Amino acid sequence: MTVPRYLAAAAVVLLTTAVVSTAPAQATDAAEVVRARGSLHDLQLSTTGPFDDARARFLMVQRQGSSVVILKVRGIDQSVAGRTFGAHLHTGPCVTGNGAAAGPHYNADTVAGHVPPRVDASTEVWLDFEVTPAGKGFAIARVPFTPLPGNRSVVIHEMPTDHHGAAGPRQACLPVSW
Repeated sequence: MTVPRYLAAAAVVLLTTAVVSTAPAQATDAAEVVRARGSLHDLQLSTTGPFDDARARFLMVQRQGSSVVILKVRGIDQSVAGRTFGAHLHTGPCVTGNGAAAGPHYNADTVAGHVPPRVDASTEVWLDFEVTPAGKGFAIARVPFTPLPGNRSVVIHEMPTDHHGAAGPRQACLPVSW
C-alpha cells in the first residue's frame, strides 16, 4: 500500500503525540523509543540490487505491551517504482554479505514458547512497502507485543510478504540494537 507523504507525516506526528505524551505517567506507562538510521547493508554482494545506494530510518515506540514501528527507506533504484518489497524485524544482527546472520523473523509466539508459533502480522513485525517513483518506501505496523532488546536487524526481501510470512531472498538490512 502506498501512503501519501502528507498522511505518513501526519501519522508520525499523531503517533508520537499519542504514545509519548507529556501527561504524567506511571512508571509502567512509560514509552521506550528505539531508533536506527543509516545506509542499508547489501546482503547480495555478487549482484547489483535496487537497495545498493539506499538509506533507511527505523522508529519503534514501545508502550503498555505493544509497539508501533515505522520504516522509511530512500535512495532506492527508481527502476523498481511500483514494486512492493517485504521487510521484517529479524532476531539476529545485520552483517554485510551474510543474510543468514540476521536469523529468522522475530516472532512473539516463539519467544513466548508457543508450539507451534503463529506466523502472521500479529506475532511478527511486517513492514512491506511499495517503492514510489522518487525511490522511497514507507511502512508502519502496530503489534501487540514489545520485542526484547538485542542486536536485531530489519531485513528487506525481494518480494511482498505472503500469508505464511515468506518474502523471498534477503536483499538488504538495517542494524537495529537496543
